[in-house]
Amino acid sequence: MDTLSQWFGECQQWLFETLVQPALFHLGLSNFIEDGYDATMWLLVGLLQIALLVLVFGPLQRLRPVEPVTDRRQIGIDVLYTLIHRLGVFRLALFFTVDPLWDSVFGQLHVWGFAPFQLDQYWPGVTDRAWVSLIIYLLLFDAVDYFYHRAQHRFGWLWSLHAVHHSQRQMTIWSDDRNHLLDDMLRDVVVVFVSQLVGVPPAQFVAVVAITQLAQSFSHANLRLYFGAIGERLLVSPRFHRHHHSIAYDASSPGPAGGYNFAALFPIWDVLFRTARFGTNYGPTGIHDQLPEQGGRDYGRGFWSQQWLALKRMTGRERDPETAAPKPPARAGQV
Repeated sequence: MDTLSQWFGECQQWLFETLVQPALFHLGLSNFIEDGYDATMWLLVGLLQIALLVLVFGPLQRLRPVEPVTDRRQIGIDVLYTLIHRLGVFRLALFFTVDPLWDSVFGQLHVWGFAPFQLDQYWPGVTDRAWVSLIIYLLLFDAVDYFYHRAQHRFGWLWSLHAVHHSQRQMTIWSDDRNHLLDDMLRDVVVVFVSQLVGVPPAQFVAVVAITQLAQSFSHANLRLYFGAIGERLLVSPRFHRHHHSIAYDASSPGPAGGYNFAALFPIWDVLFRTARFGTNYGPTGIHDQLPEQGGRDYGRGFWSQQWLALKRMTGRERDPETAAPKPPARAGQV
């Protein structure tokens, strides 16, 4: 572990001195040197993630695909979303929006005498061990993601944004980051708030985000794989999460209040709150009103159209095809 940390630190230092620091000086942003060094860590994590997607997860998809690839253009759009999120572009936006907000709020609270809970200090000698605290934080933020995800399916205005994610009919390892930017920003407001509240160390926070992102990329894979009767209840598999996106399980319709299998990492939350479905099929994915017989709703074919149409849905400026067509049967065809 120490060797790995040392290697990562050396790579971060090299990348910062070679690329990030010269760019900051060239742009006249030398006052952001310290922040730039932290940003280099996120950039390096993103590069490593993309390398794993291309070199490991991608070949696995090709070995046992659920369905043939028929829409490479939409997969290309998903790759764009992934690059925006994993290579720091989206995190740069957070740096100028969400982070200052919570820094200001918790800074003022600190002046008033408030201190973070420091969850990893709850049981000295046990919870402060790096691997134990990492597991605790993974469980905590997975619970946060579970309830936020349920809210995305419960409230109409949130669903209007989240539908961008569910509108992908060709799920792959690149589909996880296919989200409306406003939706992701709202989620990060919640995540950063919780992280500040419990005092998550920066290195642990980066590890939690990286592990969660990789796990979700894998669970979206076009891969015919499940983890067995026990494993399916311990970790979210591609089959488990495909049910969440499946038209057959009505996961996305009628939008608000609909859906199963909300967990990102641990199905325990779905089991506890009775939203788990452990089916054996690999049904087609998408939203029912995309189907021609249900009105053929347009969720956008390009990045900007997907972002714009979601805002129109949220503000009620787009006609809902549900008013003109019946809902689909409870079970659709199988792949």
